[in-house]
Amino acid sequence: MSLVSQIIVNADNELRYPTIGELQSIQTYLQTGEKRIQISCLLRDKEQEIIQKASKAIFQIHPEYIAPGGNAEGARKRSLCLRDYGWYLRLITYGILAGDKESIEKIGVIGVREMYNSLGVPILGMIDGIECLKKASLDVLLEDDFVIVAPYFDFIVQGMS
Repeated sequence: MSLVSQIIVNADNELRYPTIGELQSIQTYLQTGEKRIQISCLLRDKEQEIIQKASKAIFQIHPEYIAPGGNAEGARKRSLCLRDYGWYLRLITYGILAGDKESIEKIGVIGVREMYNSLGVPILGMIDGIECLKKASLDVLLEDDFVIVAPYFDFIVQGMS
């Protein structure tokens, strides 16, 4: 749900008009719309580059993952790992476009710890992986754009912690 939709639903549930603060949030959201679209397009267009940098970084931090017996040993397991990185990067763009973290929470954070635990995937490694995605994304974004993007990465990390 977008920021605008969420504000309207919340106000309606409480039988009130949107507050001044909520209206200012909508105004900011609308003023930054073109910028958020540009950022989302850039992340989409640079997905492979970002994932490649992030994967190189995570396997330097955790070389045991690609060692014999590791969770990302071999091309097949490694590609599954990198598929998840692409999925999380896509979730980030959904949040940026919506101006809200709810879509990330509903699609990608609820139950994620349980899923990775059941698959034997180390949560610490996934958290480190998201941090590597964040850093690799910073490399393709302007510094002022990253201020818009960083909270969504942080939200995923917090949800996994």
